[in-house]
Amino acid sequence: MNLGLINRTRLLAFVGLLGVVTFLHGPEPELRTLRMGAKAVPLLCLLLWMGPVRERYARLIRVGLVLSLLGDLLLEASPDLFLPALGAFLLAHVAYVAAYVTVTRRPSLARGMPFTLLGLGLGALLWPRLGDMALPVTAYIAVICAMMWRSAAMLGGDGLGRREQWAALAGALMFAMSDTLLAFKLFMRPVPGSSHAIMLLYWAGQLGITLSARASPSPRPSPLPHPGF
Repeated sequence: MNLGLINRTRLLAFVGLLGVVTFLHGPEPELRTLRMGAKAVPLLCLLLWMGPVRERYARLIRVGLVLSLLGDLLLEASPDLFLPALGAFLLAHVAYVAAYVTVTRRPSLARGMPFTLLGLGLGALLWPRLGDMALPVTAYIAVICAMMWRSAAMLGGDGLGRREQWAALAGALMFAMSDTLLAFKLFMRPVPGSSHAIMLLYWAGQLGITLSARASPSPRPSPLPHPGF
């Protein structure tokens, strides 16, 4: 194994963890610039860890990471930018869905059913408390449920390694758990200690999704022509 690649991975992991610890335990809310910088570090490290990307799957995952980074910065810049930040994260999920669809377009409706029920339940629970945010939050719930569904649809298929398939699903689920806790914190009753859990699940989810793009999807074999035709 390439020693330089191992050292680069270790360095990025160390810097990323430093950003995590700094954001969670370091700057006060008043130190906005420092908080923004610390919050950006983990995703910047994931983008660098991906390295050069050529396959469409990996390119779409990179787009999702960049949009997520934009959402992070908007959230930290000002509470008034919550709606643009929500839009950036929604587009990030759309990019991830598009990436998963490049691997398989199988409907897999049975795998989508639990996420549909989850989205309907969460939407019904939050709707009375959303006010003017009802439509954008409902659209966001629909898209993140679609992301979980399409990541589950990849399992057992061709075009992506088994480890990468499970990494994508685990990442999607942790991202959704993070967003669910955030929704409870913003619109219902905050769960004690949820702030750290929200961010740790978010970063872990992005790590899983990024890991799924580290290996190139294996191309499907072209069908051989029938002899004599």
